[in-house]
Parts: sequence; structure tokens; C-alpha cells
Amino acid sequence: MQDKQLLLDGLALMGVGMGFVFVFLTVLVIITTLMSRIVCRLAPAPVPPAPVPTSTAADKTDDAQLLAVISAAVHRYRRRHRR
Repeated sequence: MQDKQLLLDGLALMGVGMGFVFVFLTVLVIITTLMSRIVCRLAPAPVPPAPVPTSTAADKTDDAQLLAVISAAVHRYRRRHRR
């Protein structure tokens, strides 16, 4: 008789514990959702960065130098790692 009562008490304790966890997680999700909505309403919209003017002559020179450096690196790699 005592084993049956102990088993019922264990099941009741398990139900209370699982119920508490379920309620806690539900409240956590609701509060997180509400906080997200509040922050989205209160936060200002992000300002897009101003476009940076670029000079085309400097870019072409940099591109030519970059292409030369990459070509030299590939050539050196292929020369060292022949199959």
C-alpha cells in the first residue's frame, strides 16, 4: 500500500514540476515577444550610410597593382606545387 502512495506522490510531483516549467517557458516566450515589439516601435529606423565618393583613376591603379600581385602569387604557387 505504501508503494502505491509513494508512486502517486512521485507522479503528482512530476506533474507539478512539468507544469511549472511549461508555464515558465510560455511566459518567457510572451515577454520576449512583447519586448521585441516594444523595441521595434521605440528604436529609430537605421540611417543608411552616406555614399563615399571614389575617384576612378585611383581605383584603376589599385586594381592594376592588385591584379599584378595576385598573378605573381598564383604563378609562384604553381611553380612550387607542380604535380
